[in-house]
Amino acid sequence: MVHQYKNNGYNIVLDVNSGAIHVVDDVTYDVIGLYKEHGKEEIINTLKDKYAPEEIAECWEEVRELEQEKQLFTEDEYEDYIMDFKNRPTVVKALCLHIAHDCNLACRYCFAEEGEYHGRRALMSFETGKAALDFLIANSGNRRNLEVDFFGGEPLMNFQVVKDLVAYGREKEKIHDKNFRFTLTTNGVLLNDEVMEFANKEMANVVLSIDGRKEVNDHMRPFRNGKGSYDLIVPKFQKLAESRNQDRYYVRGTFTHYNTDFSKDVLHLADLGFKQISVEPVVAPPEEDYAIRESDLPKLFEEYDSLAAEMVKRQKEGRDFNFFHFMIDLEGGPCVAKRLSGCGSGTEYLAVTPWGDLYPCHQFVGNEAFKMGTVYDGVQNTQLRDEFKGCNVYAKEKCRKCFAKFYCSGGCAANSYNFHGSINDAYDIGCELQKKRIECAIMIKAAMADEAE
Repeated sequence: MVHQYKNNGYNIVLDVNSGAIHVVDDVTYDVIGLYKEHGKEEIINTLKDKYAPEEIAECWEEVRELEQEKQLFTEDEYEDYIMDFKNRPTVVKALCLHIAHDCNLACRYCFAEEGEYHGRRALMSFETGKAALDFLIANSGNRRNLEVDFFGGEPLMNFQVVKDLVAYGREKEKIHDKNFRFTLTTNGVLLNDEVMEFANKEMANVVLSIDGRKEVNDHMRPFRNGKGSYDLIVPKFQKLAESRNQDRYYVRGTFTHYNTDFSKDVLHLADLGFKQISVEPVVAPPEEDYAIRESDLPKLFEEYDSLAAEMVKRQKEGRDFNFFHFMIDLEGGPCVAKRLSGCGSGTEYLAVTPWGDLYPCHQFVGNEAFKMGTVYDGVQNTQLRDEFKGCNVYAKEKCRKCFAKFYCSGGCAANSYNFHGSINDAYDIGCELQKKRIECAIMIKAAMADEAE
């Protein structure tokens, strides 16, 4: 499978199955587009009004050579492999601890409904948290590196338990030869020097929630009294980012139908001094006024293209920053199994409620049909676990012939379920945006390689 596209002046050809990327001239681009369905003489005859016949013939030979070297038109050899992979023993490597089902903001798009997750307000007890860490260790097999994200609601509303659980985890590391990688997601309202000092010592990553420009952020992320949060959180986030040497954190925002010009929010955050930025599309039922619509897509595609061009420009000027959705590893990256099977929700990755229930991920919390067990009794709904275990790009008809499948891993199971009632489908608007982001990410790599030459 080959995917061809043009972006910001570059002709890019992606050989999907090998991962080979070619930046080509116009004649080669056109020859590749005709190569599989037409013979050499037919291609020369078709293109002779645009290019010299000898030039076309030379390009045809080069394309044939790339095909022989398995750099173009390669076959997919991974379907049988992933079928074997899904029969592997289940090992849990990461937990999303819902340390607080409560929040001090009232974000309009929050799937947790101000932290409540379709349920009651609650804070996780130390005892439940300990049981969660014990469950993780007991079910991690030979895996040494384990991940725990303190999530909410707003985790800092239960900061003492966060501190106590980190201390407990550090004790258990020594006993069981494990290494905990703790992360924290916060809206910043309760961020202070004590929290920053603790985070810098113990948190491998910190996610800081902000949507961008003041008017955008304050419209979607107000306090319950309607007042905006921007002025309070920005100085704190800037201080934390600097204290971490502009590394091991993200400012993470959400764009909606109301700010389809979201590239301005990304650049606003960059101009505030942040170097690690993620601004992502809202996922919401179509009846919500802020939901992304299909009619928004052309504008959003333009925004991604212009953002990519601006990032190339800034990188050349020494003002670069990382945009999470444009970060792509074309040489290494996750193993093939991971690329094909996704985030591991429901198998390697589980969410834990304040009272210890297990769900496939934070977006399923509160949906009783997806309760998998408890941290005390383990995973009891093994049928559901096996369903998630079989969730991969070959189980999704939309993904099989999609050029993005090795980069997006089939997309989000929760989004698929919420829009189509099955974890083995795909959220269509999300797919279109993901494909555009991948194209932009590859273009940036091509532009920087071109600059290096």
